[in-house]
Amino acid sequence: MDLISRQRAAVAEHIRLENEHQWAAVPSRLSEGDRAFFDFVAVGQFKGAEGVRQLYQTIGTAFPDLHIEISAEYDVPGCSIREGFITGTHQGEYLGIPASGLPIRIAMAAFFVFDPASGELIGERLYLDHGTALQYLRSKGPA
Repeated sequence: MDLISRQRAAVAEHIRLENEHQWAAVPSRLSEGDRAFFDFVAVGQFKGAEGVRQLYQTIGTAFPDLHIEISAEYDVPGCSIREGFITGTHQGEYLGIPASGLPIRIAMAAFFVFDPASGELIGERLYLDHGTALQYLRSKGPA
């Protein structure tokens, strides 16, 4: 299997685990130790396997029905990019905002970064309009 095919398979498995809400298994698909990361642009960077686990725990609690829809895929050696939408229902506290029961649908772009030497998936850098999503949850949620 060539490099791009391996990257595509790793990303597909990563997204499959997220869509199946296997939150504890997702970080295990990343390189172990301090190299692993999840850079949630405009929110923060979660470093190391433990930091990534904590992020997924937060997401799984706040949006237990989260689903990722992929609409476009781009791959180059060392990086796979996925565009699409994140959907879900705000059912738990998220960044200090109490559960609102509101649905979300947010356009996103995710960059999956691979180690150039080993080909291992190191981390993910997620871009989305987080500010608008938070404003929506705050303004429409319970007073």
